[in-house]
Order: sequence, then C-alpha cells, then structure tokens
Amino acid sequence: MSSTPSACTSPTAPRLPLAGVLRVGRPSDIWFKPALSVVAAITPPTLTLLALGRLDLAMYAMAGSLCALYAHNRPYAARAGVLVWVVLGMLGGLAVALVAASLTDSAAVLVTVGALLAAAQKVLCDATRVGPPGNVVLTFVSSASLFAPQTLDQVPGHLALAAATGAWAWLVCMAPALVRPHGPERRATATALTAAAAYADTGGTGEGHAPARAAGYAAVHAAWQSLLATRVRSRTRRALERLVVRAEVALAAPAQAEAERLRAWARALRGTGPVPQACLPSAAADELLGVDAARSLWARLGPLTPLAARTALGCALAGYASLALGIGRPYWALVTAASLYQANIALTWSRAVQRVVGNVVGVLVFAAVAPLAHLGQAALVLCCLAFSFGAELLISRNYWLGSVCVTPMALLITEFAGYRATGELVTERVADTVVGALVGFAAAVAVTNRRAGDRVERALTAADRAREHAARLVAEPGPDPAALEAARRGLAVALADLRATADAAAGEWWQRALPQERVVLTEQSGHRTLAATARRQGLLPDQGTATETEDARP
Repeated sequence: MSSTPSACTSPTAPRLPLAGVLRVGRPSDIWFKPALSVVAAITPPTLTLLALGRLDLAMYAMAGSLCALYAHNRPYAARAGVLVWVVLGMLGGLAVALVAASLTDSAAVLVTVGALLAAAQKVLCDATRVGPPGNVVLTFVSSASLFAPQTLDQVPGHLALAAATGAWAWLVCMAPALVRPHGPERRATATALTAAAAYADTGGTGEGHAPARAAGYAAVHAAWQSLLATRVRSRTRRALERLVVRAEVALAAPAQAEAERLRAWARALRGTGPVPQACLPSAAADELLGVDAARSLWARLGPLTPLAARTALGCALAGYASLALGIGRPYWALVTAASLYQANIALTWSRAVQRVVGNVVGVLVFAAVAPLAHLGQAALVLCCLAFSFGAELLISRNYWLGSVCVTPMALLITEFAGYRATGELVTERVADTVVGALVGFAAAVAVTNRRAGDRVERALTAADRAREHAARLVAEPGPDPAALEAARRGLAVALADLRATADAAAGEWWQRALPQERVVLTEQSGHRTLAATARRQGLLPDQGTATETEDARP
C-alpha cells in the first residue's frame, strides 16, 4: 500500500485540543531586552508623577512607555523607524479614544469605537509585521482611555504626556546600539545557524526531519529579513550574509558533520567577539544580493479582511455582553476578545484557553499582592514595575504565564487614580475575561475564512514557478551568477511561504479540502532543486577552505 499522502485533506469535525496548550516552553533568547526596556521606560516618568502628586496621570505616561516593548528583534537602523510608527500609532488610537470619551457618555457608542479601533490596530500590526506584542498593547491603551473621565480641554495635555514618554521609550530602545550596534542581526543569524544545525543532525531523514527543515527555513528567512531591513552594506553585514548562506546550504544538503561547525559559529555570534568568517566560492560571495520578498502593505491587507471582521465583531459583542451583564468595565472584555485572534481558528482557541487560565490565576495573584500595594502609592508603583518585568520574563514561555503578571499589572494601573475594593476588581476582571473569551471565540467561528484555500493555491503556484526558474538556470551551460543566486534565494523564500500558508490554512474551519499531497510534493521537488542550485553555484560540497578566522573580502 502506498504511503503517499492523499490528494486532499477534507474538512473534518472541528477539533479543540487542550493537550499542550498550557505547556511551558523555553524562554525567548532576548526576553530580558523588552523586560529591562519597559522597566527603564516606565520608571522615570512614573516616579516623577509620584513626586508631583499626580499619579492619576500615570495611565497616559504608561501609554508611551509601553512602546518600549516593540521592535527588539529589528536592526537598530530599522528599529528607529518602526518605533516612531508605533508611537504615532499609539498616539492616534489614544487621541481617538480621548476625543470620543470627551464627546459622549454612551457606553455602547464607546464600545463600538473601541471595537473599530481594535480591528484597525490588529490589521495594521499584522500587515506591517511589527512583531510582538502586536496590537494587544495598543488596544489596551485605547480601550482603557475610552472609559476614563475626560474633557476636550484635557486631551492635548494627556496626548503631550504620552508623546513625551513615547520619545523616552524610543531612546531607551535605541540605547543598546551604542554598545553592540549589530546585535539584532547577529542574534538572527545565530538563530538561523542553530536551526540549520538541528536539521543537519537529522541527516534529512527520520520522523522529525520535516518540522526541523521547516523551522530551519523559517529561521533563515527571518535572518534575511533582518539583514535586508536596512540598505547599508558593511563588512559585518557581508560576513553575516555568508553565514546565512552556509545555513541555507546545510538545509539544502544536510550533513551531520556540518552541524557542530554551524553551532560553533552561532555561539561566537552570541558573544561580543568578531563575526566568524565563512568562505564562499568567489561567484557566490560576490553576488549576495538577497531577495526582498516583502509585498506591499496593500497586498498584505487583503488576506486580513476576515481577521478584521472577526476582531471588530468579537470585540463589539464582547463589550455589549459585558454592558448587558452590568459588570462595569466593558473594555476588559473588549481587550480580551482582541487578544485572541491568531492566524487560524485552532490557534485562536489555544489563545482563548491561555488567556482565561492566565487571567484567573493573575487575579488571585493580585488579591494576594493588593494589601502590599495599598500600603502607599510608592508601593503601588513598585509592584507595577515588578509585574511589568515578570510579564516579559514569562510570556515567551507561554502566553498564559505572561498573563499571570499582566493581569495584576493592569489592575494596579486602574488604582493609580484611587484604590478600589479588591473583591470587586477581582470579580469584574474574571467575569469580563470569561465573557470576552467566549464571545470573542464565537465570533471567530462565525466569521469564516474561506480564502485560506485560495492562498494555498497561490503559494503553490509561486513555489512551482520559482522551482522551474531555478531549474532552467541550473540547466544552462553558463548561468549568470547573480541570477542563479537570486533564483536560489527566491525559491527558498517561496518554499518557506508555502509551508507557513499551508500550516495556517490547516487550522482553519469551514473551508474546502486542502491539496496536502501537492504541498508535500512541491516541497520535496523544491528542496531537490535548491540542492541542485547550490551545487551549480559551487556551494556543495563544502569547499573545506573556510576557517573561523580568515578574512572575508569587504
């Protein structure tokens, strides 16, 4: 009997697994960067307001300070621009929220405004690939501001405070460039080398080789995105490009003997020493052009239409349900719903479970810490800072663990303007969390995404064309080195995009059957062509002339 996968995977009954949803993983390699940055961004403004006796304004100061959570995986030249847009996006959402709060007391209208803002923030963050924490922080800031007492004459001052702390957050996030100017690119390259080494360990065979290969190509693609985020070419960047090419070569033709060399390079990159030098054939070394696979913003907005509809509908219904139940803080339900929506239904379900568990445990932590925080405003600020650090320490291990700290931090922020009964806050937060998760997930199920199959077809077509183009160049007697390098990189990008698209579609409900066999066969033939292209370039077999200390040409 043939073991070839069936031509299509038919839609099956929805599966909502619980196994593994709460599993604790390894922390992010750079968890300490957002953790330290957000504490450094929050502390001076908050302590200043404390000294002035105006801690009631801390919510607006923290709106700007929380921008320090973004863009830590970006090279500094690119990070500077991304953070500017994050701050401007935060100020835009905050301005809309404050003006709306000034003009109406209708909770239903305010919930509607919050839902539309949440949908816009979700779509823009996903389309621009701003990275974690994505839209959740922006939605938290704008939604909470909708229900803060406000008059029009106060809006400019509150926006100015948020802008000032946003500028301070920008400085905090850019400061490490003075010490390690190529740190983000080095980390991205090290991650690619480590992932390639893990695949090389499999020898390209065995049960786990396919996931390891997909993870390797995703890491290599992320490394190229990091290197291509800025157009400035330098000696360091060219050395890093060579190392990423070596990772690509290991993925095209995995060899266990190469794995330890890749890991040694990765270890050297994570330190502060010089970048290891990997030798490449002259033609390949001279033609490291990279492939900028990024589509225009407008092209990325189209596929996000169902996600925008889910977010707007789910957030609005969650807020209305909270109002109907008389809970009192509908923006908590709204933010809970906004935090759920991921690439597909299966991931959205996992996030819903994580959110509920994390928030329930978090309110218990708040109840335990509240007596200490209520000793004085200084204690309140210190507790808030501790939880902001803890959230970044834990959230990369699993979202629910981060929520255990985010929840008490959010509750403490509400007390900057005055203490509330702990039991009342705990009850409201749990109720709003459950309402937001249930209604938000129901909206995700109701708004179907039938375009997922179309995106798989387009990704298959793109991968086939990239493979055919590379194969034609390989067959030519004297192909142009630049064209051959661009074709190899383009095929690698197309295969990475195909795997990501297929995985996202596989977790979506209520769609036509997916061409799983075509996906597998296209991947197999594409990887064979990648290996042939690398051999044609002289990248395989290993030239054996590289050392970690030899000079690379500038």
